[in-house]
Amino acid sequence: MATAFELLWRDDEPARRGRRPSLSVREVVAAAVGIADVSGLEAVSLQRVAAEFGFTTTSLYRYVPDKATLLTLMLDEAIGAPPDLSGVEGGWRPRLEAWARELHRLFVRRPWLLASTGDQGVMGPNQLGWMDSALRAFAETGLEHRDVHQLFLLLLGHVRGVAGQAAMPDGMSEQWRAEWLGSVSAIVDRRRDDYPALIESIDGGGFEPGDRVGLELGLRCVLDGIEAFVERAR
Repeated sequence: MATAFELLWRDDEPARRGRRPSLSVREVVAAAVGIADVSGLEAVSLQRVAAEFGFTTTSLYRYVPDKATLLTLMLDEAIGAPPDLSGVEGGWRPRLEAWARELHRLFVRRPWLLASTGDQGVMGPNQLGWMDSALRAFAETGLEHRDVHQLFLLLLGHVRGVAGQAAMPDGMSEQWRAEWLGSVSAIVDRRRDDYPALIESIDGGGFEPGDRVGLELGLRCVLDGIEAFVERAR
């Protein structure tokens, strides 16, 4: 049975002798991605995917050996091809801005990706392509490779964090904010001398809902910091 690595890095599905199979690995993975898009990652199972084609779960083992492998293939399929930044003018900073915005849109459109990325599993061609796309832009800074890797992780972490907040449904987000703010306010109002900065922020509207996307301010700060780092390194 093929491993996740072999399935991810196949060039094309090899022709098989005898009767042609009614499905392909790509079709199975696409069906699983469709389920996750509609119902979330927790809804994906081999049984559910098999039912999409009128198959038994056992029949699906011809294409993927287990759910873990299926999830790995889904991740790379759902991330898709990386953005082409070659047409973005202005150097490394506009290119990283474009990269970050594209990744943010992807995570917001498919929030289930946030729960399935960031581990040390097998990476497919699309995942590596996204990383390579960002590193090409970073290469224009002339920084040391170790520094570039850390700055890449910083940028990626910001995008993931903001996308995770944006992925929360509007009603749930507002309910959580109201409950949290209400409980904190009730505590700090009784101990105002202990938390003066927090009280000032609450009273000043610092925790009121604002731009749900929230990407741009942090992105500007991250890239300002990288730009200053680049200038000092020259």
